Amino acid sequence: MSDLFQTYPWLSNGLSMTLYTALRAGKTWEKTICEPQPSEREQIFLGAGGVPIFGTIAIPDRPRGTIIGTYGITGDLNNQWYLKLLRRKAFAQNYAVVLFDWRAHGATAKLSPTLTSDGLYEGEDFVRIAAGAKAMGCPAPFWFTGYSLGGQLALWGAKAAQTLVCWGQDLELAPSEIGGVAVICPNLDSNRSLSYLVRQPLGKYIEKAITGELKKLAWKLHQFHPQEIDPAAIARANSIWGFDRELVIERLGFSSVEEYYDASNALKLLPSLKIPTLILYAADDPMFDPAIVPDLQAACTNNPNIDLMLTARGGHVGYLSSKSGQRLAKDRDRWWAWNRILEWCDRGSPKPI
Repeated sequence: MSDLFQTYPWLSNGLSMTLYTALRAGKTWEKTICEPQPSEREQIFLGAGGVPIFGTIAIPDRPRGTIIGTYGITGDLNNQWYLKLLRRKAFAQNYAVVLFDWRAHGATAKLSPTLTSDGLYEGEDFVRIAAGAKAMGCPAPFWFTGYSLGGQLALWGAKAAQTLVCWGQDLELAPSEIGGVAVICPNLDSNRSLSYLVRQPLGKYIEKAITGELKKLAWKLHQFHPQEIDPAAIARANSIWGFDRELVIERLGFSSVEEYYDASNALKLLPSLKIPTLILYAADDPMFDPAIVPDLQAACTNNPNIDLMLTARGGHVGYLSSKSGQRLAKDRDRWWAWNRILEWCDRGSPKPI
């Protein structure tokens, strides 16, 4: 495991790191960086199956590449501060940045009643967004990114990108224009991790909180598209698993949630990925089954296209560096994970002019 990440003693536990990041760090993040908010514009892209996807674009004067990203299981572009942080840092390093509300989330939910598919269609969404961004002046190479469930979606973007010649004849985009995929604490195996989470003393409360946000998402979808979303099904969806059972799997053609989770399992993708891929993963992530860690290592070992940075600490989408950790990594701020991702993208992007 990598020992390049160092944090404060009081954040050295995965749960404490996760809770601090989720509850406190978002209130002060703007004070921790010097990069200003870039000018951006709204844009609607067409994803897989013609589904409209809402996004924003920020293009610097001399862009050296384009980063395309989204967030995790709940939220929207307005409240995902961790993604806003990436936009500021990436734009300051001369990347065009495209962020989007994925299916059934945020402004995309207003545009379409299409529900989530945990990567099965969102992977193609990433590639089609890249093609749309290219047409608007965003240059290659295109880098896909995300965290938590958004990381799973981005890994499916790698899968879609390497088969682009088979399905993307309508796109003015070549596979060689996809630079790679870089993800933070990606969800890799929903069947195992969801079962693990609800067995933990605090995990069941985290799962309950996520379920509440999913129900809010579903009610918003019903408000926007009352004929498409069954309110009785929303009322019955009292868990993450229940949400997928009541609202998702039938539309996708699956007979059970377990079958759906097995089909969208990102861990199984890793040995066959041909697109350059960076995975940042913390062994103490309290959201995921620890038994996944050796399987992740095994899946990446024989694939030279994957750079796995497995750390002992970091929590779930946390990775807040201490001052000594910042000096060790030669970072000017605490955001260790995004700094590693931008360094990795720099190695595959043209030098700034």
